[in-house]
Amino acid sequence: QVHLVESGGGLVQAGGSLRLSCAASGRVISSYGMGWFRQAPGKERDFVAAISRTGGATYYTDSVKGRFTISRDNAKNTMYLQMNSLRPEDTAVYSCAAAEGYYTTRTMPRLIGPDEYDYWGQGTQVTVSS
Repeated sequence: QVHLVESGGGLVQAGGSLRLSCAASGRVISSYGMGWFRQAPGKERDFVAAISRTGGATYYTDSVKGRFTISRDNAKNTMYLQMNSLRPEDTAVYSCAAAEGYYTTRTMPRLIGPDEYDYWGQGTQVTVSS
């Protein structure tokens, strides 16, 4: 079992930055591909970004490319999402997730689908004001 806890959310003005953290316990995250998803009120959960076990491969949804950066520190059992140039449309609950598969640059798109993941955190609220 992997227990995931997100932190770092909050209220920020448009153009500002936040860094989300996803701390894992129970098992080492170096065995997992990991991702970030977000869900705005009244909308479906959407993929944001994913990262392979070693961090050598990453994948982003188009709307965050160039603004968000996903990273991980396996020694700290933690994954991060650096969010810059935030927009009001980025407002959502952000959740992290862990997937037991092995992912390369070629297979990273599989991590777009929520069903690929085995463990989920509870989420952290990000609110961007205009």
